Amino acid sequence: MTELPVIFEVGTFVVLGLVLLFDLLLVLKRPHEPSMKEAGGWIAFYIGLALVFAVLMFVFTGVEHGSQFVAGWITEYSLSIDNLFVFIIILARFGVPRKYQQEALMVGIILALVLRGIFILLGAAVIENFSWVFYIFGFFLLYTAWQQARDSGEDEEDAGDNALIRRLRTILPVSQDFDGSKVRTVVDGKKMWTPMLIVFIALGLTDLLFAVDSIPAIFGLTKEPFIVFTANIFALMGLRQLYFLLGGLLQRLVFLKHALSVILGFIGVKLILHAMHENELPFINGGHGIEWAPEIPTWLSLVVILATILIATVASLLVSKGKVDPDLADAEQRSHLEESEKPQQGNASA
Repeated sequence: MTELPVIFEVGTFVVLGLVLLFDLLLVLKRPHEPSMKEAGGWIAFYIGLALVFAVLMFVFTGVEHGSQFVAGWITEYSLSIDNLFVFIIILARFGVPRKYQQEALMVGIILALVLRGIFILLGAAVIENFSWVFYIFGFFLLYTAWQQARDSGEDEEDAGDNALIRRLRTILPVSQDFDGSKVRTVVDGKKMWTPMLIVFIALGLTDLLFAVDSIPAIFGLTKEPFIVFTANIFALMGLRQLYFLLGGLLQRLVFLKHALSVILGFIGVKLILHAMHENELPFINGGHGIEWAPEIPTWLSLVVILATILIATVASLLVSKGKVDPDLADAEQRSHLEESEKPQQGNASA
């Protein structure tokens, strides 16, 4: 397996940094609700960029690293799509105007990158020195998979209204209305925080919770921090546009949670088998590796992940055809209604 060239790693981060910076400046300069055509074009661009990067990984680093990136990217992308369910609820519950939802989502994505970067560095350091941590990661993913399979989604409806958010509302002076994408405004001569600050905090908490699940999952596919981080970056790039492209259509992916449960469970088993093979715990097999414990190859992981996502997507579209989740539909309708009434109500900061 070819080592990752330093110049390739540096060049990758420079290019991705410039792309993300351009995306951020575009959002700040021209806040708007993207059209279906615009959102679709950006998603196609980001997916194409990820595929080009995958080809470069195969060419410059070999089949193993290339396969690890593709498997990690698809896994993280699937988990990121699951994030969108919660994002829809949060933005709709707080009544974020559609025009400024791009800024909110962009801040959420930046927070996700920072938090995941910290988790990746910590995870890589722990894995490098303590191989037994794979046991913990493996059983944690099995538990998460079980929770994901039995989760009805009811908890997600309170994602933007948990105890911390309620506490912040009692401590901080928060205005009733938004003032564009600002986090500070002036109401009757008094400086106040806008609800956008609470939205940012809610998105950050959501990102933190999802990072706890996703980082152990991808470390089950590769131990290379570079691959882990780039897979996360490519998974999060385009997530903002995907929100506007899919919107309420996400509710039709009724089997997505089950698919993610299968994927997390599979990776959990893979991690435990790897931990057994590399075992150093003295109370298990005398501290020696268990030779009969099979190592699941990357290509098999990739096949399982792709097949699971494909089957779940097709089954979801067939079963949910013509059906609409009333909760998500009502949330989206309230968001559009509040935005249309905004000019009539006036701005609280005026």
